[in-house]
This record gives sequence, structure tokens and C-alpha cells, in this order.
Amino acid sequence: MVDSRLIAGVDEVGRGPLMGAVVAAAVILDPARPIEGLADSKRLTEKRRNLLEIEIQEKALAWALGRAEVDEIDRINILQASMLAMRRAVEALPIAATHALIDGNRCPELPCSAEAIVGGDGTVAAISAASILAKVARDREMVALDQQYPGYGLAQHKGYPTKAHLAALQQLGVTPIHRRSFGPVRRLIEAG
Repeated sequence: MVDSRLIAGVDEVGRGPLMGAVVAAAVILDPARPIEGLADSKRLTEKRRNLLEIEIQEKALAWALGRAEVDEIDRINILQASMLAMRRAVEALPIAATHALIDGNRCPELPCSAEAIVGGDGTVAAISAASILAKVARDREMVALDQQYPGYGLAQHKGYPTKAHLAALQQLGVTPIHRRSFGPVRRLIEAG
């Protein structure tokens, strides 16, 4: 029987952007300290996510972040890098999870049993909590990188391939944090 108290919710953020790491989080919620308003991070306002981040970090039994960097994404592909980030998040938990619930349709190799739940970030509280921590961490990182790489609009689009980002990429070129294996970046390099 799985110890229900040590079930980790796991989710990642940043599969679609052209820049930056993919960031995952793992969260083991405390059933004795419920958190109101957990939902898919994409459905919450930035202000609400930031408030929930603090509450999750204070009330969860355990939480951790994991990531895969741009060079790893380019070397092993975004799906494998997402799996790697999720595995790193679970392995970094200060309390070992006995089971993991993964948002999506496949599971990374983990040191515990796991199951994939499509749409889990909107239906499973622990996965919602993980999606919030991962999104807040990655968004914050993108805002900081906006200072380092001005002109790309990272603080606004967080590295996603918006019209503004694609225009900046054409005008300013490829940065060290662009994913070279992604089509728009690869085509610019090949043309250049």
C-alpha cells in the first residue's frame, strides 16, 4: 500500500519557449494543512501565483525544483529534457516520495512508483502546486534574464515564440540561452 502522505505532484514549465531552461517542481502536500485556490498555473493571475507560491512553500511537507539547461535540451530533445527536469525535482525532495503523480501522458524514470495524469495540473492539488512553483520560478528567471539580454522582451513573453520575440531574434540574433535545436533558432543559424 502506498503511503498517501508522501505522494508528490510533479509538473514542468517551459517546453514551448525558444530560450531558457525547462523547470520542473515536485510537491508533497500536507493533508493537515490544505491550500485554497490551487489550480493550473496558466489559469491563475501572476499575483495569485506569487501568493500561492509562498503558501505552498510554507505549508507543503516537501517541495523541490529541478531543471534541464539549454545545452541539455539541444542535446537530448525537449521531451527527454522535461523528463530529466522532473526526475531531478523528485530526487531533490528533502523527504523521499513514495509515489509520484505526473502531469501529462508519460512518466520519467523515478526512484518511486509513478503515474501520468493528463490534465493533472487542473485536477490534482499536488500537481497544481508543482505547476505553480515551476511557473513562478521560470518566469522570475526570464525576467532576470531580460536584464542580461535586453531587446528580446523576455520579461513579457518569457521566451515563447511570439511575433515580438521572432522579430527580435531576426534583428538581434541568437543568444547563448536560445535553444539551437528549435526550428526558428536553427533556421536563423543555418541561414546566417
